[in-house]
Amino acid sequence: MTRWLSTTKRWARTIKRDVHALWIAARDPRTPVSAKIAAGAVAAYALSPIDLIPDVIPVLGYLDDLVIVPLGILLAVRLVPADLMAEFRSAAEAKGSRPVSRGGLLFVVAIWLVAGAAASWFAWRSLSGN
Repeated sequence: MTRWLSTTKRWARTIKRDVHALWIAARDPRTPVSAKIAAGAVAAYALSPIDLIPDVIPVLGYLDDLVIVPLGILLAVRLVPADLMAEFRSAAEAKGSRPVSRGGLLFVVAIWLVAGAAASWFAWRSLSGN
């Protein structure tokens, strides 16, 4: 059991470091544009203080944390050239503190607002008989 716990903790530290490294990669001029877009999107979402799918929703709430974010990290890391990614990982470890993404927060809030507006519109159309 302790071996599983230490492996899980190491995996979580690696994820945190890579998210921070991707945040750095998205801002570096040497990073290719496709990698910047992927790295920026993954880092913004992972660093956002709120989730697209709230954790209080059973099973689905943790889906993004356990599946979507790690898969996004894998994709973005593969798009960043290996030598640059190694440099960004070192920089992320040296900085220690993790940034917060206000852009990711705004993106998630915008999605919820659009979904709420669409649901309201559909409900209004259904109830009004049109």
